[in-house]
This record gives sequence, C-alpha cells and structure tokens, in this order.
Amino acid sequence: MHQTGPTIGIIGAGQLARMLIEAAIPLDLDIRILAADSTDGAARIWHHVTIGSPDDPEAVTRFAAGCDVVTFDHELVSESVLIALEQLGARLAPSAATLRIAQNKQRQRELFARNGLPQPRFRILHTRHDAEQAGKAIGYPLVLKAAAGGYDGRGVWTCAAETNLTPVADQLAARGIAMITETLVPIERELAVMIARDMRGRITVLPTVETTQIAGICRQIVYEAEAEHVDATTLARSVAEAVDLTGIMAVELFASEGHLLLNEIATRPHNSGHYSIEALTTSQFEQHLRAISGLAPGSTVPRTPVAATVNILGPADGSDPRDYLASLDCPDAKVHLYGKTARPGRKLGHVTVCGDDRAACVEMAWRAVEHLTREHRPEEIQ
Repeated sequence: MHQTGPTIGIIGAGQLARMLIEAAIPLDLDIRILAADSTDGAARIWHHVTIGSPDDPEAVTRFAAGCDVVTFDHELVSESVLIALEQLGARLAPSAATLRIAQNKQRQRELFARNGLPQPRFRILHTRHDAEQAGKAIGYPLVLKAAAGGYDGRGVWTCAAETNLTPVADQLAARGIAMITETLVPIERELAVMIARDMRGRITVLPTVETTQIAGICRQIVYEAEAEHVDATTLARSVAEAVDLTGIMAVELFASEGHLLLNEIATRPHNSGHYSIEALTTSQFEQHLRAISGLAPGSTVPRTPVAATVNILGPADGSDPRDYLASLDCPDAKVHLYGKTARPGRKLGHVTVCGDDRAACVEMAWRAVEHLTREHRPEEIQ
C-alpha cells in the first residue's frame, strides 16, 4: 500500500482517540492506537489496534517502535517511560518535557510564575504544617489541589476553614502527593482557548469559548463569533511558547474582577474544543494531526456565528442514552456518542447545535441531552 505520510501512534483509546481517527480518515493518515482494552471507544471502531497498558513500559516501547510519531489520548503515561521512549529515538508530540508540565499542576504554576503570567496566588505544600501555614498566609476560603492526578473535579477541594483543609492535607501527605493551595478567586466566567503549534513553530489559535463547570465537570461550552478575547489569545500564545508545544493544547482561564487568570492546561485535544467539529472549518482534532504530521495548519474560519455544546453524562439511574437516540427529534442537534458503557456521571458523549442565536442554540442542545438522559439540566444553567 502506498503511504505518503507518517504513521501516527495514539496512546490511549478513549473518545479523544476516537475523534482523532475520525479526523484522520479524510486525510488518509495512517493511525495506530494502543488500547488498554478491546472495548475502549476508539478500539471498537479501528482496525490498527494494539492491546497494552500505558503503565507497561515494554508494551509502550514496542508500540512506539512501529510509529513515526506518538501522541496521546491522555496524560497517564509515566514520566520515566516518556523519557525512555525519547532516548530510544521515538518522536513524541507533545514531547516528554512538555508532558511533564501538563501532568503536574505544581509544574504548571511554577512555569507560569517564571514567565510572569497571571494566575491565582498559590503555594506549594508537602505536609500538614505547610497547609496550615499556607491557610494563614492566603486566607480562607481557599482551594486545595493535588499536584498530580485528578480530572473532572477530582483532586480539588474547596476549604472554608482549616478544619476542612488539614484532613485532606494529611491524606495527600501520607501518600507522598504534593499539594497546591490557591486563593479562591471570584470567577465571573470560565474561558478556554485551544491552540496548536506545529513542528516548525507555526501557531494556530482557535476562538475562545465560554465554559460552564458544575462540580468540577464541564457541562456546557458556548462559542460566539462576535465575542473577542484578545487577552486570552495572547496568554495562550505565551503558554504555548513557554511549554514548547507540539500539537494542540487547551488553556483554561478564569475571568475575575476584570482580569484573566490562568487555571491549567492540557496538551491534547480537549472537551472545550469539541464544538470545533461543527463550528470551524478545521476541528481541533484535525489541527492536532496537521501539527504533528508536517501538514500545513488548517483554517480557523467559523462556519457558524454561534455553537453550543453540552456534555452527555450517564444518568443517575444507570440507563444508556443510546436507547433514546432513535426517538430524538432535534434535527439540528449533532450527537456524538463515545462508545462507552453507561455509568452514572460518566462522560458518554456530547451534543452540538449551531445557529445564529446563543439562547436558541443552548436551549436546543440541552433539549437533546435531556431527551437522551431523561434528566433535567442543572439549575445552575437555567
């Protein structure tokens, strides 16, 4: 078979790998995936699948040996394995050095500080005593985060007083996990920017979107073509250069008291960029593939003035949204299901609606999700 492009290996086979595969097909890119299980979402739809754990250095090394460039569906590959891969000649996108930062909130905070980038006031902690001293210095309420691990609200605690802080600090310290305390800033809005940087250093910035988190889980993303966020774009560019990015990255921000503050980054496709599949000429997934495979960046010209994306979470009763898909009557709602087994609270898919009016797009997206889950939208988003 004639092949003109590189063989791209994806470690991890969740929904991000699944949507990367969908974006790769029109470009005829050769994609291989390393899946922990044959039932993983991406493994169910693709033919070039290797079964192996990202925790197994031998499995990861064998997989990488058959690829020209290796990228990631998640940040779960250990730092030591990533470094060993590069020493063996594997090309990682993003690099081991970049992933080292993305895997650890402490390193992110320290990098932002070194580069003079705006962020909440913070302290790095290792013991209960550190936590008590930080609470006195920063004041309550504050946010406590595990420096490593945690996503979708896991590994983050809001502490109103020292009595809330010290028990968690004790647990993390006993497990040898560094902690971060941050000022609980008044958040007016949460924003996110997807930014791609290719092997030649060319940067492509996708439009800034507004996100809504509930219990630490992103529930809604809204894109509006008329909403300009020059400062957010500038910050995203600064972070991309600081981490020496190759591929795409999500930069999450707080709008607080007239200023933008960096929250955290993810050096991979991200939930906050899913709207781009329908709303932009080139999706975040295609931009990532272009950036790591040597193709020119794609256009970011919008296809629509407004797009609203709502995540589909597994209903509390354990039912499967797929069972209600046939009866869904929302012709403008684009449904993406991830091939996951339904479980309460699990991210099972998303719905995107494009149009001219923000309120109408949000309403239709939620109507579709409510039908699929048989649950009402949270009161916070009414």
